Amino acid sequence: MAVIERTAPAPGIVQLTLNRPDKLNAMTSELVQSLHDHLDAVAVDPDARVVILTGEGRGFCAGLDLGGYGTAPHTSHLGRTQAGFAVQKHIASLIPKMRSIPQPIIAAVNGPAAGGGFALVLGSDIRLAAQSAKFNAAFIRIGLSACDIGTSWLLPRLVGAARSQELMLTGRVFDAAEAYRIGLVVDLVDDQALLDAAITKAHEVMRNAPFGVALTKEGMWSALEIPALQNAIDLENRQQIMATATADHREAMAAFLERRAPDYTNG
Repeated sequence: MAVIERTAPAPGIVQLTLNRPDKLNAMTSELVQSLHDHLDAVAVDPDARVVILTGEGRGFCAGLDLGGYGTAPHTSHLGRTQAGFAVQKHIASLIPKMRSIPQPIIAAVNGPAAGGGFALVLGSDIRLAAQSAKFNAAFIRIGLSACDIGTSWLLPRLVGAARSQELMLTGRVFDAAEAYRIGLVVDLVDDQALLDAAITKAHEVMRNAPFGVALTKEGMWSALEIPALQNAIDLENRQQIMATATADHREAMAAFLERRAPDYTNG
């Protein structure tokens, strides 16, 4: 049984399902490496426009498997500290990987998303939650820092510093309704409607040209790191000129004027 299941619920949509339901899809070295591998494959797949990330069974991801993560790849020769550091980097590098692929990632959060699972939600581009979803920065509850896998950078930028400090210092579990209220997730739906809602959102994204979507994802993430308005505008200016040189821009303009759906080729 694959620990990450790749399916195609509709043309252009890749669904990656964390598939260890008996362990609430907790992270092991095998699962993390498989997710790395799938993201690498999606990044260069010309038919993949949007990714939906979800969990099998009654949970999204319970975080690190405390029963045993295993070892990071190619670390059998390392000492204990070095091997532990490699494991940390193996998990944490998922977030930059998620950011780096051109396709937007929609997190469809079903049930608990704790610790590393919470980080996967934060690292996605669009977040939807089922009524059963629950979240927490679980690291602090096991004697560690809540600052892990990008959480200390991502969470304040999504919900603000004051709320993030409280959530991270307490490590408390908060439900889907609160996640929606504070703006962590953009939609809250019944459990049975979650994947349909994610697919609908993916289709909304796919109304736009692939290059424009990729530039927007890249530009928005970059703008969160850019210290000044003018820096962001300089990047935006270059993105716009790049986009105007594409065949898809000309097709989008023609389709608008002719009142028809555009036929994008990523050309």
